[in-house]
Amino acid sequence: MAGNNVCIIKASGEEQPFSEWKLRNSLRRSGADEATIDNVVSTIKRELRDGMTTRQIYSRAFSLIRKNKVVAIQYSLRQAIMELGPTGFPFEKFIGEVLKTRGFSVRVGVLLRGFCVTHEVDVLASRDDKHIFVEAKFHNRHGVKSDLKDALYVKARFDDLRAIHRRHEKNIRTPIIHEGWLITNTKLTTKAKRYGRCAGLTVIGWNYPAKGNLQDLIIESKVHPITCLTTLSTARKRAVFENGIVLCRDLLRRRDLLRALGMSERGIDKVFEEIGLLCGGGVLKSVRGVGVHRGR
Repeated sequence: MAGNNVCIIKASGEEQPFSEWKLRNSLRRSGADEATIDNVVSTIKRELRDGMTTRQIYSRAFSLIRKNKVVAIQYSLRQAIMELGPTGFPFEKFIGEVLKTRGFSVRVGVLLRGFCVTHEVDVLASRDDKHIFVEAKFHNRHGVKSDLKDALYVKARFDDLRAIHRRHEKNIRTPIIHEGWLITNTKLTTKAKRYGRCAGLTVIGWNYPAKGNLQDLIIESKVHPITCLTTLSTARKRAVFENGIVLCRDLLRRRDLLRALGMSERGIDKVFEEIGLLCGGGVLKSVRGVGVHRGR
């Protein structure tokens, strides 16, 4: 059956025609070469049937590329980000780390005084004497979109944070907020995108805008959450989170923690090797006394 005649089921429950372009694009963005992409697409098109879910297609594509560990992890990056929950706090910290690679100084969970009320800001990012308030909107389910009310919420908070400097006394310790950003790990509704453009908000979703979306920022920054790792079990990832570690590169300094979680030295070496593949070999050398060899 031709792929474009097959209806598949999205995570939201909606039906839509299978899109070969979307599959090719997601594989290409993950770093797969054209031969691999052609092989995956032709295999999936042969196996397509009406009523298949996007999750089933993703799982099949992942199984076909999993031998190339870096490509496979990049392809599964969205799922890895969703596993940062359920509280959402690690997502805020993760966004802060991504922004640091763009030259921002960052504080997470900051209380800022507004004209009407005090706001707890997810991320306060500063660069070139400009301060940006970032609302990090986290969802841990596929099919959920950040919508117009999320964009309206960010704009209302931004206006209140700006208003204290426009309408109140001059000697205020709260920094002047120059921009309001909404960053979400899911897709955005059309109205949320339109409102963001109209209201002057920076709106960043998983695949929006076309350039500079969240997926692009993560891949370019080489800041990967530990949920990307295939060498750690779910239970151990949870335990690492509970010890305040969100990023792969930070785990390199905690061989002691992995030992305490019952991992063998060889198992720890495999974790470190995978981190080196994801973040670049230089990340191993940059951590003094830590490498893929067994440390003492």
